[in-house]
Amino acid sequence: MSAVLDKALPAERTEDQRQSWAAVFALARFEARQLLLRLPVLFMFALYAAYIGWTMRNAWTSYPALQDVDRATQTGPLLPALAVLLCANQAVLRSQRQDTDRHFAVLILEPWRRTIAFALSVVPVAVLTALFVAAQFTWAVLAPGSVGTGSVAELLVGPLTVLLAGMGGVLLARVVRWPFAAPMLLVLAFIASTFFGTLTDDSDSNATRWLVPVIGDASSKPLPSDLLGRPAAWHALYLVGLALTLALAAVLVNGGRTKTVAAALAVAIGLGAWGAVGQAGEVPAATVAARKVATLTPEKVQSCIRIGRSTYCAFPEWMPRTSTWAKVTDSVQSLAGGTAAQEKLLVRQRIEARYGVDGDGAILPSAVPYQVTVGTRWGGSRVPEFAAAVSSVLVTGSEKATESLCDGRTVTIMWMALGWQSDPVAQLRTVRLDDTVTGPSTVLSPTSSFAMTAEQTTVVRELFTAGRAAVAPKVKAHWAELTAPKVTTARVAELLGVKAPTGADKCE
Repeated sequence: MSAVLDKALPAERTEDQRQSWAAVFALARFEARQLLLRLPVLFMFALYAAYIGWTMRNAWTSYPALQDVDRATQTGPLLPALAVLLCANQAVLRSQRQDTDRHFAVLILEPWRRTIAFALSVVPVAVLTALFVAAQFTWAVLAPGSVGTGSVAELLVGPLTVLLAGMGGVLLARVVRWPFAAPMLLVLAFIASTFFGTLTDDSDSNATRWLVPVIGDASSKPLPSDLLGRPAAWHALYLVGLALTLALAAVLVNGGRTKTVAAALAVAIGLGAWGAVGQAGEVPAATVAARKVATLTPEKVQSCIRIGRSTYCAFPEWMPRTSTWAKVTDSVQSLAGGTAAQEKLLVRQRIEARYGVDGDGAILPSAVPYQVTVGTRWGGSRVPEFAAAVSSVLVTGSEKATESLCDGRTVTIMWMALGWQSDPVAQLRTVRLDDTVTGPSTVLSPTSSFAMTAEQTTVVRELFTAGRAAVAPKVKAHWAELTAPKVTTARVAELLGVKAPTGADKCE
């Protein structure tokens, strides 16, 4: 009789294990639904959606670079991550608050299996975050003029941050049975991150900054995707290992001291350590060399295309944008006179990439005759800035010659740069450093800026008021004198038929 019973025990244990795991998944589904319906989580996701709408509102006019957009998706998920940490922690502590812990002894689930269920309940929230990230990135992909290549590893950082926060909330509840521990943890994490940020620099060679989930960049100028040098894949692996470590540690401290849990925890720690070591490495030597080539000798890695009279050279990811540059170039050149109207320009894309993504060094003006620099950003004020660069090269002959410009030629340059626009006064405001249309200011360009006096500003505005049809023939007729070095602003105004200023040309 005992032999028969002994043979039946393994089958009973197997059935109990099946029921236990079925109960784990059932509890996980219930807790996931509860977590998604919590007001803090719903509020933070609504705030996250509003954040996406606000940050991406200009994507259809700003010509996004996708290798920047993927990193831009990492900040927004911090909002739901905060709510998930708090709510996941409260979910685990619910039985303590409601004094139902003593009833769990009669249930089929051991405490450590319940912890697994709570950990699994965070996964759907991370998946929902991934859908928000995908929507934000798709928005940028569909925007007109988008260029570049996004990174899957960079896109995973946002959802993994939410997953990590949820696992942290579960572990904290199993270690500290105090309902205010999670809010205190958030406060301490904020203080620690602030203090940590003051001790570390943002250069891409600093390994310690990669220990936090989200790594922002200070650069405002996109780089080609192969020059970024960010250990995105290693960082994603680090976050995966860290999230699994927190979840398995919670199971372990809650009684799940089985060989399987111990082995899984060891693997998770190994993954996190592997990712941490990988992301701490220096920027590959090949990337450093490629950055130098792209900065100093971009012609070695660029493609060129002839559009109309001019040639346009760009990094491969930006080649689709050459037709847009050509429209601006042709519009500006159509207002020029003399030989400049037929001049064959070389429009070359130039960057400063030697200092990595966080570097923001200036691009020096080119001394090559009739070469115009265009950057990696486009849209908004970048259009009149490029137009001013084209106009200045047509007038002075090179970007280098524009650096010392301080005479009436500035009037001709600015009228050609903006006179073809539907609202040239508004464009004048955007291209000036102080965003004004009166008084002296500095005109921005892809390379070095140049000065514009109050008298020149007044003359340019009067030319805009006179209209393109009235001014264009006079520019072509008097081109030689308008572009002669040291021509005065008063003489330019006289030749173009507007009131001459009384002040002398004196650049500040």
